[in-house]
Amino acid sequence: MAVLSQAMVALGLALMLFNIYSVARFVSTQRDVLTGKSDVTLSYVILAFVVVFAIVYAYIFFQNFAEPSIGIILLSGSAFVTVVLQWIYTLVGSIKETAMDIAEALSTVIDARDRDLRGHSRHVEAISMLIYDALPEHQRSKINKTNLEYAAIFHDLGKLGVPESILNKPGALNEQDWVVMRRHPQIGVDILQPVKSFADIQDWIRLHHERIDGRGYYGVPGDQIPLEARIITVADVFSALLMKRSYKEAASYDECIAIMRECAGTQLDAQLVELFCSIPKDKVMACSRCLYTTDVSN
Repeated sequence: MAVLSQAMVALGLALMLFNIYSVARFVSTQRDVLTGKSDVTLSYVILAFVVVFAIVYAYIFFQNFAEPSIGIILLSGSAFVTVVLQWIYTLVGSIKETAMDIAEALSTVIDARDRDLRGHSRHVEAISMLIYDALPEHQRSKINKTNLEYAAIFHDLGKLGVPESILNKPGALNEQDWVVMRRHPQIGVDILQPVKSFADIQDWIRLHHERIDGRGYYGVPGDQIPLEARIITVADVFSALLMKRSYKEAASYDECIAIMRECAGTQLDAQLVELFCSIPKDKVMACSRCLYTTDVSN
């Protein structure tokens, strides 16, 4: 019976050690636009709670004085904690999926105001994720993927404040039109201002039309443009080139790549352009086929 008791305590301890790992991993993924400080604090409290219990389990195991009833209680307790934690992870994951679905639905509202840009925001999101996945580990580890995803999908949120007469103008914009159009990144930031958890991505949205040579909307030089904003810029430019507009035909994939390489080092981050060009064409164009009703198979 003593051996059985020890085995149950050992199994309970193993479950608690697994829970420590799973909670620590969960905590590390919670620092994004959907998570407030109170949520992160609660996660750390849960982690501390599990660590304390694991220490108790280890003490009982190594002291070797567990009775069958204690073994059953400890094993049942660790199993209960494991089930509850897995339920929490599933619930949080479901909430985040729902939040992203809502964000993508909102992006269709943004794009719908411009008859030529249906699906553009989701396309920029998808391309940004491809670039993120292709980044070297040392750069990828510094970027919160969820935050980048939201910044990409909301990059044109400020166009809600641009008159449709400018968005849908049949032809090139004049200088007066551009004065209004250049305000849309800041308008997007202003719209998100009340949502405190979105503070970390506001600069990425505001600076997505900046150029490496400092000749962008707000004249911010390349070394002051966050990597996340530069990623969104590359994705935005590719999407814009690929789409047919009232004043231009859609460019082919090869034409887009050629134009982007010409802009590398001036408008676009040269490293990111080369990284994007290294992504297999079928992966890039798969995003486009999913997001557009027009023919972009070329």
